[in-house]
Amino acid sequence: MTHRHALLHRAGSSVVACGRTFAVVLVLVLVLAGCASNAEHMTSPSPDQPWTPRGDEETALWSRAPTNQPAPEEPVPEEPIPEDSAANFSIPADSARAQLPLTEGVDPQRTYRLPELIDLAQRTNPATRAAWQQARQAALAVGMVEATYLPVITASAIGGYQDVTTPLPDVLGESLSIDTTEQGTLGVVALQWLLFDFGQRQALSTAAKHTAIAANILFNGTHQELIFEVSQAYYLYGAAIQRRRFAETALRNAEAVRTAVEARQAQGLATSVETAQARQAAVQAELRRVQADGEERDAYQSLLAAVGVNAKLQVDAMSVASRPLPEPASAPLEATIRRALSQRPDVAASYAAMQASKAGVKAAQAGYLPKLYAGGNLASGTGDFDVSGLPTIGQQGSGNGLLVGVTVPLYDAGLREAQVREAESQAEMAADEFHRVQTAAVTEIVAARNALRTALESHRAAAALVEAAATTYDAALAAYRNGVGTVDAATEADTALLDARQAQAEAHAATLIGAVNLAFVVGSLTSRNSLP
Repeated sequence: MTHRHALLHRAGSSVVACGRTFAVVLVLVLVLAGCASNAEHMTSPSPDQPWTPRGDEETALWSRAPTNQPAPEEPVPEEPIPEDSAANFSIPADSARAQLPLTEGVDPQRTYRLPELIDLAQRTNPATRAAWQQARQAALAVGMVEATYLPVITASAIGGYQDVTTPLPDVLGESLSIDTTEQGTLGVVALQWLLFDFGQRQALSTAAKHTAIAANILFNGTHQELIFEVSQAYYLYGAAIQRRRFAETALRNAEAVRTAVEARQAQGLATSVETAQARQAAVQAELRRVQADGEERDAYQSLLAAVGVNAKLQVDAMSVASRPLPEPASAPLEATIRRALSQRPDVAASYAAMQASKAGVKAAQAGYLPKLYAGGNLASGTGDFDVSGLPTIGQQGSGNGLLVGVTVPLYDAGLREAQVREAESQAEMAADEFHRVQTAAVTEIVAARNALRTALESHRAAAALVEAAATTYDAALAAYRNGVGTVDAATEADTALLDARQAQAEAHAATLIGAVNLAFVVGSLTSRNSLP
């Protein structure tokens, strides 16, 4: 082969190689371009059709997933949907999602009262653990800001190897080439240290500290709220127990009226209408007993949810009925409001957030000022160069350096000005939020005092109503038995007595809840020992 033919052959080979490379790149581009559109086949084909899982959602590449159904070349006429068929939007069941966490520290043989329930809730309720983690994260954020005061030291190691074969022109029909090998390593230790920034890091640290203080305050506030929620659920459960017992008493009273009517009917002194009315009253009393029993079960489940446990607990809520009622608030309203604003967690956290936003303004303003920094490095490297047939060339070197510089921001297209305005806006918003929280706290305190006063007055009125209703029922039943009363009066007296007793139980529970609520909104419900 002549030299010209060799050049043409090499040029043709280069063109073919370039053509193959271009074809591979083109195919790769087309495949990647179809990835985004192909991924949509992993969802529902239309808004009114359910998503059907394929089984490989967590393992397969969505962009490489085949289509669920190939698109028809021609539109297919829609078939009418049968009236008895409907799209099934169910999802596959997974037993891993049904594993409830076990509540530790629950004694199934123990009878829990309110103090023990509060202790259990503070140990096991997820809300307290979440608030604790948020407080820890805020504290770690302070540490990360303070870490910027110290230098940053990084170490890097780089190694490389390259082998190149260069073909030579054929000599006497023999192919020759030169092999070249290069290899080397480089190690670098670098230091970066921001020495002075005109208070920007200090402002960021102050903002982070106030944020951490707010998170810790809210953590304590979460415990206060938990104490209130458990206490409220406990008193409501006790009231539900009392309503169920009163419903059982009313049922016994209705049975007594029916027995009296049936006795008079046996003597020929009662009509069939009176007998039917007595039976109807007994059935209605049974219905109210069933409803009260269901309300008791619901209240018990709400108590477990407030505590934050999944296990069954033996709860003693019968003592709620005998729990003495608190006295009405005697402290002056103005003094109560001032004390509450000084110790309520939400007010304190909002105030800390306002202070953090003010520090954020200072940090943004410091962006206009220069920064002084220092940098240094220590490097060492080795390299070898080897050509076939020649001696190996090796080289080793090291170096170090120290730099001190100043950066002065000159122009940033208004970015720093926008950052300052944003920080000022956030500060104003935090101040407005603080005033809103203060106003809401005052409203809650006034409402809680009024609610407690109303509950106490309602309980006194309900107690008098129960006494009068009991006297009326006894008199109506005795009169009917003696033949001088009516069955209507007896049944109405029984219903009125039940309503009075339930009103008394609800007023009693409302008074206990009102006292706890007042302590909570004032900010003094800090432990189970502070229950009113």
